[in-house]
Amino acid sequence: MVHVLSSRILLRPTDPERSRAFYGEQFGLAVYREFGAGPERGTVYFLGGGFLEVSGRSETPPAPATRLWLQVADAAAAQDELRAKGVEIVRPPVKEPWGLVEMWIADPDGTPIVLVEVPADHPMRYRPGI
Repeated sequence: MVHVLSSRILLRPTDPERSRAFYGEQFGLAVYREFGAGPERGTVYFLGGGFLEVSGRSETPPAPATRLWLQVADAAAAQDELRAKGVEIVRPPVKEPWGLVEMWIADPDGTPIVLVEVPADHPMRYRPGI
């Protein structure tokens, strides 16, 4: 069995400064570390149990199949906070038929970001014997 110590998502944005402003200032992710220098320096953000690295530059946006799925404690509170910071809400929080509350936003390159709230009564929170 492979023992994974941490996980990281790597994005190569078309405009690194714009993406850093989005993820750091608007989305409010805390910086884990930075490396390199200049506008294409790398910035690694905390993502709960993993990391999001924004580094380098791409001539084209990420593939349409690229998506971020991030769990939040309260989707409605996240919506209020993000709106106050100027983030466009693609779809407000909705309780899906499968019981999760999902809200959709996008980064500056159009990468879809799904913010998911797992309600207290959802089976994903069920812990037998605990």
